[in-house]
Amino acid sequence: MTVSLARPLGGLLLLLFLPLSSRRGLTTPTCAPDNAGLALSPGVCAILVGSSLGPVRHLVVAPNGDILAAVSGQGGGVLALRDTDGDGKADLRRSFGPDGGTGIALGGGYLYFATDNRVLRWPWAEGQLEPKGDPETIVRGLPDNGNHVSKSLALGGGNTLFVSIGSFTNSCQIWDRERRSPGVDPCGELRTRAGIWRFAADRREQKQQDGVRFATGLRNAVGIAVEPRTGRLFATSHGRDQLGQNWGFTDEQNAELPAEELVQPNQGDDFGWPYCYFDQQAGKKVLAPEYRGDGKAVGRCAEKKAPLIGFPGHWAPMAIAFYAGSQFPERYQGGAFIAFHGSWNRAPLPQAGYRVVFVPFVNGVPAGGYDTFASGAGGPTELRASGLAVGPDGSLYIAADGNGKIWRVMVKR
Repeated sequence: MTVSLARPLGGLLLLLFLPLSSRRGLTTPTCAPDNAGLALSPGVCAILVGSSLGPVRHLVVAPNGDILAAVSGQGGGVLALRDTDGDGKADLRRSFGPDGGTGIALGGGYLYFATDNRVLRWPWAEGQLEPKGDPETIVRGLPDNGNHVSKSLALGGGNTLFVSIGSFTNSCQIWDRERRSPGVDPCGELRTRAGIWRFAADRREQKQQDGVRFATGLRNAVGIAVEPRTGRLFATSHGRDQLGQNWGFTDEQNAELPAEELVQPNQGDDFGWPYCYFDQQAGKKVLAPEYRGDGKAVGRCAEKKAPLIGFPGHWAPMAIAFYAGSQFPERYQGGAFIAFHGSWNRAPLPQAGYRVVFVPFVNGVPAGGYDTFASGAGGPTELRASGLAVGPDGSLYIAADGNGKIWRVMVKR
């Protein structure tokens, strides 16, 4: 969801002639002495762009520095923020859209927004802060019931719009989330859920059957983004729950397993849900207990695509943003930031995962592990990170729906 400032000369000239008040987001403000409540990696600092914003989810930043945020829930929609005096704080706000949602993307002269059951778009020009007229409906009638209803977006090359659709259930059991309930085999959800679909970005009134199921076996891939150097799609998917409550796994196993996954989907890939889950401690996909797995057997899972990285269980990855800016040091170039919302079901062990991590990339693939980049200064469960974007000056923007805030992270001056 990164929007690069790199564009033809005419676009740059247009940017120069925008009113000064719409270009303040390109200046570098002074960071807050306490980093506005964030604990950050050395060498960077933060300012609070806005607070009391509601459940803000995914973000994009326009070439002039305006922030466009998806706001979920009843009364949500798109929130547009502008800093008019150069202090880094949004003092001009506009809200629009018919309903709350999670996915948002900006490209090709349009702003795209995903509610739980459709994808909309508005024409969007440089310096615009609110739409002119009603939106076009690009995709309608997407499934919006069950366990996972939010939709995430990414724009690819060749007029491609990727849409992530989460699963109806936790693990495709006959009785969802019930103790010892076996799994449905084959799992009929996979025809319309638990995967990523590809649509035409400019075709109106598409239905799900008009798209192509691009990748399957992804329980809930909330974070999706196109890596700008290679054009390849990447996603972060939530692993299943209740290995302990439903199947007698130990408290430690229930807390740490299965992995949250960073994956690189290609056309036709199958990542194994609900039949399989990734055990990051063992480094392999294993059969789920709903399908007669015992935590060790591999069986049909040998044919499923493995993740690039397995994170600890139940951290809930919400967004991914590739760093194509130049402000941060060289080690960040081309790497990926991932926002984690934090767990709810690791008890009786402590909850965990409330943070933003950085994954270094080399030649378009992860190179090593990951480091915590940002967390809440007030405690280990304080930051409920839900959205990420890289601004035109190379700043990183972090949204947190549980906090109702957006921060801007910059290199210390």
